[in-house]
Amino acid sequence: MADARVKGRKESVFAERFGVFAECLLTGVWIAVASLGVVTGPAAFAAGARHLRRRTAHEGGGWREFVGDFRSAVRGGWAVGLAGWAAAGLAWVDIQAVRAGLPGGPLVGAVGLFALIGLAVAGLRATALWKPGARWRDVLAAAGRRTVLDPAGSFLLVGGVGLVVCSALLVAPLAVPVLGAVAAAAVAVEERHRRR
Repeated sequence: MADARVKGRKESVFAERFGVFAECLLTGVWIAVASLGVVTGPAAFAAGARHLRRRTAHEGGGWREFVGDFRSAVRGGWAVGLAGWAAAGLAWVDIQAVRAGLPGGPLVGAVGLFALIGLAVAGLRATALWKPGARWRDVLAAAGRRTVLDPAGSFLLVGGVGLVVCSALLVAPLAVPVLGAVAAAAVAVEERHRRR
């Protein structure tokens, strides 16, 4: 009888929100494990974003669904991950140009840094938009448009990622679970954009 009453009751708002927060931290661990393949980061974030969307929509989902989404996303997502590492390498070259004191180095460094930030935001937005069967090229094009046309959402993501990086620098073990918070921020920004 008591079980029937508990099943019929809805979760409190606090319990629901805390559950989403806990799910974000768990998803961060899953993303970190799935990203160990170095170029599998975008696929891992896409699977994490899908998992968090299911959780907030009160749909079923767990580790098996995450793994299924990851397998689907990694088919084209590895190339996106490789391109991301290439962009990071170019940013490193820009930083070395600034340090070497080359003429025009500071300007090139600033442009490179802003381009890297823009690419990272577009990549995060793409992972939040990805669905099984979607082509990464199409998802990235839509995410790039949204990055430019929705600057408020893009700045929210930059701020969220900055906060996560600072938190991880202060307490290094937080770097793993807060990856889920980054995925949740991307999902929230895309949901905000969809509702507008």
